[in-house]
Formats: sequence, structure tokens, C-alpha cells
Amino acid sequence: MDAAALLQRFLAGDMRALARAITLVESGYPEGQELLKRLRGRGNSRVVGLTGSPGAGKSTLSDRLIEEIRKRGETVAVLAVDPSSPFTGGAILGDRIRMMRHHQDKGVYIRSLASRGALGGLAGATVASLAFLEAFGFDRILVETVGVGQSEVDIARVADTTVLILTPAAGDSVQAFKAGVMEIADIFVVNKFDLPGGERIVQEIKTTLELAAMRPGGWKPPVLTAIAPKAEGIPGLLEALDTHYRHLEEHGLLEADRLERARFEVESVIQEWGRRRTKEGYALIERVSKGELTPEEAALKLLNQPAKLHSC
Repeated sequence: MDAAALLQRFLAGDMRALARAITLVESGYPEGQELLKRLRGRGNSRVVGLTGSPGAGKSTLSDRLIEEIRKRGETVAVLAVDPSSPFTGGAILGDRIRMMRHHQDKGVYIRSLASRGALGGLAGATVASLAFLEAFGFDRILVETVGVGQSEVDIARVADTTVLILTPAAGDSVQAFKAGVMEIADIFVVNKFDLPGGERIVQEIKTTLELAAMRPGGWKPPVLTAIAPKAEGIPGLLEALDTHYRHLEEHGLLEADRLERARFEVESVIQEWGRRRTKEGYALIERVSKGELTPEEAALKLLNQPAKLHSC
């Protein structure tokens, strides 16, 4: 497709053009990068990261948040970062299926991205996709990560507000207190609060937060409760999201968030290049296994090879 024509369709609000743009950048085509250069920096979306261990109810919570946001007349996009298939590298689309009841709503856009082995729970194309969604003019963007536990700290580098979703069961309180995870959350939500142990985990989190370091601007993360299937606690969560965003605005923290998001995007590209080139450089990897090269020497040789670009 002609890039200029795709750009015009995008600017005219064509959802199919948005989907095509995200596909181009996710697949690594240079046309996607050219579109990014033309569109980056437009829009002023509020980006919310939803993270937590598997089974915490992130998708159901996202679904109810979409409903509450639409009641306000705001538009919303969802990036659901799904586990990659080990065979095709594609996304399993489980999160997208759960939210299909919104598919006819023109004020809602839901897209699954494959994590493609990203250890932080985010796909390398996540930030680029965010830029397209912002340029398209969505009021809010929800980024739901794959749910791989404490390694999901990357979401805090991408989102304006990070929501850590926990449950009373499955040892979530222990997971939350491990290094890195408590520090990323701007808002805590104990979902499935109707299960035994809900009050206990709320008190444990509050006690731990009293001993935690001061957040930027003096923000004190609230600890909320929810029963997502019944939509209980969802209006309160949306109010907390608005309160945190106002805090960021009042303390001049949004610009730092945007710079960190760009840094993460550059690092993701470097990581993807390295992963791709180790697959292409079998001979060098074999020499490392035989002790003929150090990993550092092999890495330098691989990184000095010219990059292979896709084309449409």
C-alpha cells in the first residue's frame, strides 16, 4: 500500500489504516517507521499499564474499565500483550477474545501484540503502537501485560500510571513484596476481593507501603479493592487513575515519563536486533560453545554486521 495514501486514511480516522500501521511497525517494515516519524507526538492520551500475575483478572478488569470509560463518553484503546506462540511467534489472542463484546463500538479499539520473548512482559513494538494510538486521538490507552510476575517492571517505563492487580489467593502478596514489583505500582488493586483473605492482603500492602521510599512528587499509592465480574470497585479505580494523572501534571512529571518511554523503545530495538542476529549467526555461536570466542567477541562481530531490513 502507498505510504502517503495510508497516512491520509489514518489522519481521516480510518480504523483499518490504524490496524495496518501497527502491523507494519510490529513486523519491522521500514514503511512503519516512516509513518511513525510523521505521526509521533500527536495526541495526548492517558496511558495506563495493567500488570499482575496470571489469573489475577486483568482482562476482566480491563473489560469493565472500558465499560466505565465509555460511560463518560471517552474513547479507549487496549493493547493486550499476549504470550507468543513458541512455534509461530504470534499472539494467542486470549485477552482480545474476552473483550469481544466491545468490537462493534467505534469508540473502542482492541489489539493483541505478541510478546515475542520480551522478558519484561512487553512486546518491542508496544511503544510504537502506543504512538500510533495517541496520534489517532484516543483519550485513554490501556496496556495489559502478559502476567509473568516480578519481571514485568518494564510497564512502569511505558505507562503514565501503573496498576498492579493482586488477588487474595495464589501467593500474590508474597509476589508483590519481591524486589522490583512493589516499586512499579502507582495504584494497587486487590481483585477478587470476595475470596477469603482479601482484608489481610490489603493490610499487608498498606503496611509495606508505609516503609517504602517516597514516590516522585510525594505520591502515596492507594490500595483499592474490586470484584471485576460484578464491576464493583471500577468507578473508584477510574477516579484514582484521574487523581494520579493530575498529580503528574501538577508536579511536571509527564515529560520525564515520555522520555523514559522513548528510552525503553530504543532499548527494545537493540534487544530485538541482538535476538535476531544470534539466530542468524550460528557459526559464531558454535565457536563460543567450543571456547574459540568469548561471548563478548561474538556479540561485537554480530552487532557490526549490517542490519537486514524488511520491505513491503
